[in-house]
Amino acid sequence: MIHTDLLTKKCRKLLARMKQKPYMKNYISNYHAKKNLSMLVKNICKSSDTEKYVYELKDNKYIETVFIKRRDGGTVCVSTQVGCPVGCIFCESGRNGFVRNLTSSEIVQQIILLRRKVNRIVFMGMGEPLFNYDNLIKAIHILRDRYGLNFPTDGITISTVGPVDQLKKLREEHLKIQLTISLHAATQSARNRIIPHMRIYAIEDVVKQALSYSERHNRKIVFAYLLLPGINDRPSDVRQLAKWFRGKKVMINVLQYNPTSNSRIKAPQKREIVAFKHQLEQAGLEVTMRVSHGREINAACGQLANTYNKFKKK
Repeated sequence: MIHTDLLTKKCRKLLARMKQKPYMKNYISNYHAKKNLSMLVKNICKSSDTEKYVYELKDNKYIETVFIKRRDGGTVCVSTQVGCPVGCIFCESGRNGFVRNLTSSEIVQQIILLRRKVNRIVFMGMGEPLFNYDNLIKAIHILRDRYGLNFPTDGITISTVGPVDQLKKLREEHLKIQLTISLHAATQSARNRIIPHMRIYAIEDVVKQALSYSERHNRKIVFAYLLLPGINDRPSDVRQLAKWFRGKKVMINVLQYNPTSNSRIKAPQKREIVAFKHQLEQAGLEVTMRVSHGREINAACGQLANTYNKFKKK
């Protein structure tokens, strides 16, 4: 757990001890040199328990970061890219295409500039984290290093659609962070429809690599599953999920659809979500339902829209 107001004093004391960690030294030095700051707060939208921060980057592009208040601190949902190349049909972040990866400094500054007490960090904002692999890993080292922010590993989660090559690399990292896979389907055809730009990866391989990460690092893996009636809610889907995950260190996180500009999506009724959750539990799976935060300010999952950016689709 960190309180960003304490970082300046702490980082100054530690800077002299970090010559053996060049990436840390450069990062902290840049943070304290105001002229080298690469982003600033453009706007803040607030609801009862959620705040959405719009950051302006040095090249006049924009990203959004979400802070969800908890009883003692809060969770920050961090972006890793400007735009997104994945193209999930339920998500606004990639609606205008992909612009660029964020630097490791831009990733970490999202947390520092909040100036809030943070006890959980989730890479679940704009962009696909594992498509910005090197900068993501460098940012995580900065966050968890005792010469950096000294953030506990258990408090860091990567949420990814599961590009297989990057999952293999992540398995070999000595990080043991939490992992959430945005699966959203039990068949290749359904996943191709929901996440069209990920059709090059076989769903079986995504599942296999995620379970391999779980075994290697002794972590429970969360598989996110956005329920879309008529697409991924059939009895055969339940049976396939049970075949993959029964008896494994896995939790299925059933999501509700948060409104976006895609008028073709049919949102499930609450009773449909509850019924699907019950079917999964009856099949022997551990299941939870995600509570959405920040819908009223377009800060919930799938709603980070990148609307400040003015660029054309590629």
